[in-house]
Formats: sequence, structure tokens, C-alpha cells
Amino acid sequence: MMFGKGATALLAATSCLALAAPVSAEMLDVEKDELTFGFIKLTDMAPLAVAYELGYFEDEGLFVTLEPQANWKVLLDGVIDGQLDGAHMLAGQPLAATIGFGTEAHIITPFSMDLNGNGITVSNAVWAEMKKNIPHDADGKPVHPISAAALKPVVETYRAEGKPFNMGMVFPVSTHNYELRYWLAAGGLKPGFYSPENVTGQIDAEVLLSVTPPPQMPATLEAGTIYGYCVGEPWNQAAVFKGIGVPVITDYEIWKNNPEKVFGITAAFAEEYPNTAIAVTKALIRAAMWLDANDNANRAEAVEMLSRPEYVGADAEVIAASMTGTFEYEKGDVREVPDFNVFFRHDATYPFYSDAVWYLTQMRRWGQIAEARPDSWYADVAAKVYRPDIYLEAAKSLIDDGLAAETDFPMDSDGYKPAQSAFIDGVTYDGRAPNAYLDAFPIGLKGDQKVVGAAVEG
Repeated sequence: MMFGKGATALLAATSCLALAAPVSAEMLDVEKDELTFGFIKLTDMAPLAVAYELGYFEDEGLFVTLEPQANWKVLLDGVIDGQLDGAHMLAGQPLAATIGFGTEAHIITPFSMDLNGNGITVSNAVWAEMKKNIPHDADGKPVHPISAAALKPVVETYRAEGKPFNMGMVFPVSTHNYELRYWLAAGGLKPGFYSPENVTGQIDAEVLLSVTPPPQMPATLEAGTIYGYCVGEPWNQAAVFKGIGVPVITDYEIWKNNPEKVFGITAAFAEEYPNTAIAVTKALIRAAMWLDANDNANRAEAVEMLSRPEYVGADAEVIAASMTGTFEYEKGDVREVPDFNVFFRHDATYPFYSDAVWYLTQMRRWGQIAEARPDSWYADVAAKVYRPDIYLEAAKSLIDDGLAAETDFPMDSDGYKPAQSAFIDGVTYDGRAPNAYLDAFPIGLKGDQKVVGAAVEG
């Protein structure tokens, strides 16, 4: 479906630009000015919607059409075959495509779209059993974060009764797949392996994970096809509002300020249209800044924008439940999570190599990368896909335009964040030492191990 701005949106954009755009700003000489971008109906597509609605694309001489896509594969294929010039993507998609897991193509990202924003939800029946294994505070509320160790006895009961324990995630190389696996494994549950011959990801699994498109998660849970899922918003809060499930943990609690979606384009697009790539990145950075400005003061306006059918199309109340600083777990259990959705602060938009390396370690951990690789390989792939050089050109241009300050950006970064230990299992991650990181996990491939048939060898 294609759509364009209405008169009201255009007036709002004009009003906003009168306040935000200095007359001295110089427009880049873009090589391609008519562009089509794809997205999935999730809260974290917000930078695209904001850049469109507030006229930031037009400020750069770009005339953009936004098109929702049916699923992540259709979206990726559209970018690869040129039907889409770029898209809101799962962070793992450019990496997986570039190394040839699934569809092979050189996809890059000059812009990280957000931090956090996902949750893990279970059915009411599963939650009722989990609660028996969770400590409660003086007010009778469950103590968070909730470990998957509380789920382990439930899974064991289902399996003893001959019922496979099924959970949903959105795509094999999605953050959701890796976060769900991370949480399960940290609680002592095996989420299964991939192999070149078996790409189900269910080899030696105690919990069977399968793909379900984000908007279909609540209905699939309600139908009993799955007992839980990991997804982005607003589809965890939708389960609460419908009364069919309980979000038990957010990804912020699994890995504080984890990188989430990215904006993906082909390497060929960036090479053929370098100024256009910079201009798009400028507009998206401005949108991210607006979303986080003044302690999220613009979030109510963003919620209204995203609730429109051409964007996310969920009720504004549902979107606001997680986008305005709170998160509702069990019905009525609303807690402050101010950084559940982060679009600019904490250097959210910078495409760090260390973020790319983390995704690659999870691909290796679960067998999507079948063979051991040296640390240098991880660094090389990260530098091939994540493009801070394009990002910094955009940032410098915004500074020159008077639209941002140098202190807004990690201008001197080498692309690697300091070692981080803010994970639910306390394991420390250093992007410069991916193999040592993999060695730290009791569950998952490490060293020269590989999956042969239904077993791990090596």
C-alpha cells in the first residue's frame, strides 16, 4: 500500500520546519531524490514515520514513499531486488545476508534505529504456573527481572505429558530470536540449534521456537498454537489489553540498552548514491532526536502518528503503554521503564561494530554460523556491514547546518563500546573478543564445536 501526506500533516510539518530548520542549511546534491522505503508495523519504525511527517526527508531534497511490508522476508527481498530503496530491518538481516545465511546479498546499515523495545510474553495458563516459582515482594508483586528458571518446571511438565513447548519469534535472524534464546538458556533451557542441513533451529531443543509475524502473535497465542513469544511493541501490550497473556520480561532486562532495528540499504545503493545515503541518514537522525527530545516530550504526538492505519495501526492506548515511559506486565502491574524505547540517547543511532559482532556471536552460538571463526573474521564482517563512516558524514552535516551539536555524537569512537556486563546472566561481553565471549556460556556452540545430525560434536 502506498500513501502520501494529507493536508494536516503537511501543515504540521511546515510549522515544525519553521521552528527547526535554519535558513542557512545547505542541501546535499542528492543523486536520487524519489525513494521508496519499507517497514513492518512496529513501534520502532517511528524514525521513518517522523522523518516523513515532519518534513525531514523533504528538507534534504528527498521525496519519500513509505510502504508497509507483509513480513521480514518480503521486506528484505524488496531491498535486494530494488523495489525498495531501503527499509526498517532486523539488525541481523544485513549481517545474515552479507555472510550468506539465507538470501545472499551485501546489505549495509548507516543508522541504528533504536535500543530496547521488545518483550517476552507467555499465555495466562503458563503464567499461572510460572508464578509459583517466582519470589514476590511485600506488596505481593512478582520480583523482576524474571528468570526463565521459573519457566523450566513448566516446560518439563508439558514435555512429560507429551506436549511440545512451542514459542514464537519473528524471524530466524531477528533480535527476538536471539533474545528469547538468550533468556531461555540463561534459565537452563535449551532453545535448540541450527545446522546447514536443518534450519528449523530445533535440534536438541527443549523449547521449540518458530516464526510468527509480529501482528499475528496475540492471535496465535490465543489460539493455543504457541505458549509464548518474543516480539516488539505494541504486540506484548496487546496481549495484556486483550487479557490473553502476560509479558514476563523486557529485553531491557535481558540486556540493558541492547541495539534493536537498523535502517538497511544495499552496498550498491550507497556506492551509486553516496550523497543520497548521507541525506537519508541525516533525516533519520533528526527524527530520532525529536523522538527523545526534552525527556520524551514528543512521545504523545508520536503515539498518535503511529496509531494511524498507514503506520502501526494499533490503538493509541496500546502503543502509549510502552512508548511513554511505563510498561505493563501482569494486568494492573504497571512499572516505570523510562528507557524501554530509546531512539537517540545513549548513542542509539550510531552503528557500532560491537553491536554487529554481538549478533554474529549469537548466530555462531546457535549454529547459524556452522564453523568456528577467528576473532578477526567477526571484526571484518562488522566493518563490511555497519557503516559509521556514512553516519558520521551525516552527523557532521547536521552540525554544520546548526541542527545538532558535536557533543550529540560519539565522534571519536572506534566503533566498539566498552565491555558490557548488563545481561540477565551477568556474562561480560567484549566485542573485541567474540570467541572468549562464546566460551563463557554453558549452553551453545563454542570453539570448534559444530552440529552434526542431532548432536553437537567437537
